[in-house]
Amino acid sequence: MSETMPQEFWQGVEQFNSGQFYACHDTLEALWIEASEPEKTLYQGILQIAVALYHLKNNNLRGAVILLGEGSNRLRRYPDTYGGINVDELLSQSAALLTILQQTSVNNISADELLQTQVLPIPIIVLSQD
Repeated sequence: MSETMPQEFWQGVEQFNSGQFYACHDTLEALWIEASEPEKTLYQGILQIAVALYHLKNNNLRGAVILLGEGSNRLRRYPDTYGGINVDELLSQSAALLTILQQTSVNNISADELLQTQVLPIPIIVLSQD
């Protein structure tokens, strides 16, 4: 765990990894509002991916696709590891899910149908080994 990241950040990471996406959003949004760069964009990118996963669980494929893309675009600004997390791994996992969701959209499959027929690769935040 990085000494430089606030405890609330790690709480948000735990919430994200345990599937509490709405709570993660709330936790990281509180940090994001008060933060300055470069952490501000990191918090925003992660919370957007959390909201994307929240949308996915609520059968909102369009919202999930949009926010996965936006969150990933923000995180691409960071090195492979930053703030004690493996940013590259989170981006890879998010890209894999985004690809599936985009293909689903193109093929006009509903979110319900997708969730019933396929195990989706839900991203988790991996701690860096630095």
